[in-house]
Amino acid sequence: MAFSTKVPVVLFLSSLFIHAALAEIVCEELPLDVCAFAIASSGKRCLLETTAAGKDGRVEHQCRTSEVVVERMAEYIETDRCVEACGVDRKSVGISSDSLLEPQFMAKLCAQECHQNCPNIVDLYFNLAAGEGVFLPDLCEKQRYSPHRVMVELMSSGAAPGPVATEGQLHTAALAPAPL
Repeated sequence: MAFSTKVPVVLFLSSLFIHAALAEIVCEELPLDVCAFAIASSGKRCLLETTAAGKDGRVEHQCRTSEVVVERMAEYIETDRCVEACGVDRKSVGISSDSLLEPQFMAKLCAQECHQNCPNIVDLYFNLAAGEGVFLPDLCEKQRYSPHRVMVELMSSGAAPGPVATEGQLHTAALAPAPL
């Protein structure tokens, strides 16, 4: 008897969990702290963007849906473990191939903990590298033996360095943007 009265309750609770698991991910509805490196139900990447400053001069951020479709992956929010392992920052506004020029970032991205366990982040940077005419697995191989050679190869592919601080001033080189 007690079993038969618990069945409807168990079914009800399990249906709530299934509904929660099947909830649609819409970039514009995500909290800002999980926006970057998320993929919407539509399969498009989410990205953090700045919005126009208000009258008080504060810059605000919004989570937006990009036009970049991720094949074989949808409804995905990157784990904190992968964000840390790969050396990315959820507070990054937009995405750029400039980080591929940083030896410390490349060391984390190419490390086994990231490269073998975080396919979303690896796919994103694989595509950014391809946009610069470079094959990410080759960059990672070179990173293991000669980290500075990675920068040379990217520079020779047409990528330009991002902002560089010199003598207290910020100078920006002309960037060749990677497709998003």
